[in-house]
Amino acid sequence: MSRFHPPFLLEWARSAAPPAGLARLDESRLAIALCHRDGRVREEAVRQAVRHPGLLPLVVIRCADWVGPVREQARQLLREALDVDAALGLAPLVLRVGRRDRGAFGVEVLGRVLREASGGQLAVLLADPDRVVRRFAYGLAVEGRLLRPAELARVAARDRDTVVQDLCATAALAALADEDAHEGVLPPLLAARTPRTRSAGVTALRRAGRPEQAEPFLSDRSALVRACARYVVRQRGGDPAAWYRERCAAADDPGLPPGAVIGLAECGDRADAGLLRPLLAHPAPGVRARAVAGLRALGRVDTERLRPLLDDPAAGVVRETAAALLPSAGELPADWLLERTGSERPRHVRVGAFRLLDTRGGIVALRAAVGLLEDPDRKLRVWAGQSVQRWHPSPDEPQGDAEVGELLDRGRHLFSDHVLRLRKREAGVES
Repeated sequence: MSRFHPPFLLEWARSAAPPAGLARLDESRLAIALCHRDGRVREEAVRQAVRHPGLLPLVVIRCADWVGPVREQARQLLREALDVDAALGLAPLVLRVGRRDRGAFGVEVLGRVLREASGGQLAVLLADPDRVVRRFAYGLAVEGRLLRPAELARVAARDRDTVVQDLCATAALAALADEDAHEGVLPPLLAARTPRTRSAGVTALRRAGRPEQAEPFLSDRSALVRACARYVVRQRGGDPAAWYRERCAAADDPGLPPGAVIGLAECGDRADAGLLRPLLAHPAPGVRARAVAGLRALGRVDTERLRPLLDDPAAGVVRETAAALLPSAGELPADWLLERTGSERPRHVRVGAFRLLDTRGGIVALRAAVGLLEDPDRKLRVWAGQSVQRWHPSPDEPQGDAEVGELLDRGRHLFSDHVLRLRKREAGVES
């Protein structure tokens, strides 16, 4: 105890006498005093911390202290002691403390000091792994115009944080009034991996006087980018729907981009289903999946035509097919779906079939769920167990079906005895 709390501190804490002994403490013990439970000790420790620059991190924390005098003393010291070099090192801590109540003061002081920093000095914060630090630093860099438009565009294209992406993309595009900046700004934005940044670049093509370059983005993998490209093409007087129809008409084209298929559904009409149906047999899984999604978006789902795609070797195709068939799950043959939940089937086929059976409800759903309780895939077993637990008999099904009782008994480990009896009684089955 005495190692961390010198006897005079404990005595003072009990007597409320001025802690004159704090002036004799070395840096390590003064650090302990800055964390003392008594506010008067912390206040005096802050006064003494002016002699020890290494204690500035603890002073930052005391700037958000719940005791007013401690807080004001720490803030005065921070205002006087914080310079650019110290601010660069303390920025992550200041920003973290800034999330607390009464923490805004430190962030304000940090911003005021770092506005005097050069781009080279800020570089350490611009590369910080903490996204909050990067957001703050890029905000200062944009405000102070410390980065060239081309640099901002590259950051927008590569940074992992969407806030930084948007901030830098917006700042970079603001420079497009300068014709010379186009070559440095637009290519990184248009080649960015994230859709938000690509969409910003595509939209800027119109303002840059290059709307013709938006056409290839009509088939982008992102719906947001496709929508922006359609806007730019229409402003130029083009017809995106005609562009999509021309490409989708070549059903045997192995290079048909999936984005062109779903793009047709996004801006076409119900008659365009005739162009999408042949694409259900396209060799590219992405095209087949988007063709199913497009038919669903156009409201032209043909149950019998889509049924075979539940056995597709591509998981994405089966996933889209199951989603398209959900409204008509009751029309599909129950035994045919149950057969596809067998363990010999690929996992994605079992998942698609069970999704439809679970939506269908009734004893068929219970039969499928109980059968999947021993499935080799853990996630599917958990899903099946949850389906059994929430199962209730359908109003139109006959009461007293002995199979229901047998199925519930096979899943009895999922229920308490009381709930199991209630569920059986609900189904008219004797316990």
